[in-house]
Amino acid sequence: MNRFSVIMTVYDNGSDLEQHLPAFMTQTYEPGYEVIVVDESSTDETDDILKLMKRQYPHLYTTFLPKPDIHVVRKRLALTIGVKASKNEMIIFADVNAFPQDENWLQTIADNMENASGIMLGRYKKGELRMRVFEDLEAVSDYVVKGERQRADGHKGTRLRKLRGKYDFIVVKADEAHELLKYFEQPVGFWRLLGLRMRILFRNLF
Repeated sequence: MNRFSVIMTVYDNGSDLEQHLPAFMTQTYEPGYEVIVVDESSTDETDDILKLMKRQYPHLYTTFLPKPDIHVVRKRLALTIGVKASKNEMIIFADVNAFPQDENWLQTIADNMENASGIMLGRYKKGELRMRVFEDLEAVSDYVVKGERQRADGHKGTRLRKLRGKYDFIVVKADEAHELLKYFEQPVGFWRLLGLRMRILFRNLF
């Protein structure tokens, strides 16, 4: 089975890390995995909490994104840093607040990948883990552009805010991760957003 690198970015998420990161760190997945947290230069206790957790979980790795100009697409850059630090053949882009509901999350993902290729979007609906497989990056591009778009209402401090689509995590091959990240934080106006919604609706109908 594949080994996974779970990558997430955080900004002033100290309390969220304390509550939810253990769910990522305590997966019963025998092939092994790593969790990489990229801190976007938090101003709260995030750094201290990550240092404590690294002592408890040897498969937790942390790095950080310095504070550049606020117009830099920060999430894409932060995740790129995480991909460069990863060691495994499969990448999972995750969110600390969309945490696994049980210790079999990674095993369930791996089981769904056995007879599938390409990229997967996953989410929890009413406590049930649901995954959808796409043949390639082009097929999933509308979903990711819509889900990870740069919001018109701008910034919270120096951190861009996004409106996530209907998925909690993305699974992609490591050698395709950088190409996938090109779909993150794109400026999406009203008409383009409408087009994305219509194409996604059409695909979901058939």
